[in-house]
Order: sequence, then structure tokens, then C-alpha cells
Amino acid sequence: MSWFSKTFSSTIGRKLLVAVTGLFLCSFLVVHLVGNLQLFKGDGGASFNIYSHFMATNPIIRTMEIVLVLGFGFHIYEALVLTRRNKGARTTEYAYNRPQDNSNWSSRNMGLLGTVILVFLIIHLYNFFWRARFGEPNMIPIEGTDYDDLYSVVVQSFHLWWYVLIYVLGQIALGYHLFHGFQSAFQTLGLNHKKYTPAIQMFGAFFSIVIAAGFASMPLYFFIKDVVL
Repeated sequence: MSWFSKTFSSTIGRKLLVAVTGLFLCSFLVVHLVGNLQLFKGDGGASFNIYSHFMATNPIIRTMEIVLVLGFGFHIYEALVLTRRNKGARTTEYAYNRPQDNSNWSSRNMGLLGTVILVFLIIHLYNFFWRARFGEPNMIPIEGTDYDDLYSVVVQSFHLWWYVLIYVLGQIALGYHLFHGFQSAFQTLGLNHKKYTPAIQMFGAFFSIVIAAGFASMPLYFFIKDVVL
């Protein structure tokens, strides 16, 4: 077995892969959130449809989609392997076992949170990505050019209470997952210092709240505006 295989099949190596892919996915979340904020522009979806068309046709973005899929795949697989190893290592039950005394809830339930996020991701991809790429959404003219009307697809989905509920629960799970995962990634990479760790933890908490609240605000906004009011 080569040094590369030995390194990245070890627990430390797998943690490094989870950390690096996790931070990469954090950057994707920022870009994805900023792009989806086009939904709030109030122009009947024109900006969002133009943005969606750009994301679907730009060759650089299409190439990055492959990198993104690989990032998700590695992150999920390595996290599952580590979870199984951790459970397998707990062969002894202690008489006094209070993990809540030295860890937060999100750190003890990363597997559960990851599973909820994965289920949400599958539903989300089917509802939007699959329908956008392989379905036949209606066309809408914008400044003399026809675009897929993905804005209407999004808004119609956000009118369904059960989908809004799934979406919001997914973002709550994502927020907790990021809350622990962000600071844990820096710790795994060796960036753990009494001067910098508190700042990393504060930024991680801020980041997790902004990302989760930002995404959750979209279905809530359209559901409340168009259905409740």
C-alpha cells in the first residue's frame, strides 16, 4: 500500500478529507445563497431566471459542478466511514458517561444531522436541479430572449406547506451541522490556537446562522406572502 493510500485511509487522513471538502462546500453555500437571493428582487423572477440560465450554460460552472459532486461524495463517504469507526471503537460502556459535559449537542449528533441534510438534498435536487435539467419548464421572454421559467418552479414549490417544512427543517439541520463542522475543520487542519480559536468559533457560529437563516427565509417568505396573507 502506498503512502498516499495509507495516509488517506487512516482516521487522521479521513478527517483531513472531511475538513477540506467541508470547507469547500461552505464556499459553495455562500455562492449558492448569494445567487438565490435573486428571488427577492421583485422583478417577476427575471433576475433569477437569467442567473439560472447562466449557471446552467456557462462551461466553467458546468465543470465546477463535477468538482462539487466529487466534493459532496467524498465528504459524505468519509464522514460515514468515520462515524462507523467511532461507533466500532466504543466497545466499553462506562458506568459514568456524560458526553454532554464536554461536548455540544451538534458535535454528538453530526451523523444524524448529516442524514437529515442528505435526505433534504435528495428531495431538493429532484425538485429543482432534475426538473431544470431534464424536465420541460415553461419558457418566458426576458428582454427579447426566451429563458426557462425556473422562478415559477421555485415559487410553486414554496407554496406547498409540506415542502416548506422539509426545507426549513433541512436548514435547521444544516445550521447545527455547520456550527460544529466549521470550527472542527480548522481544528483538524491544525489551526487551533488560544488566540485564534475563539474568533474562529464566533465566525463559525455567525456563518452557520447566516447560511441557515438565509436559505430558510426563501420558502418562508413566499409561503407567508402568497399563501398565508
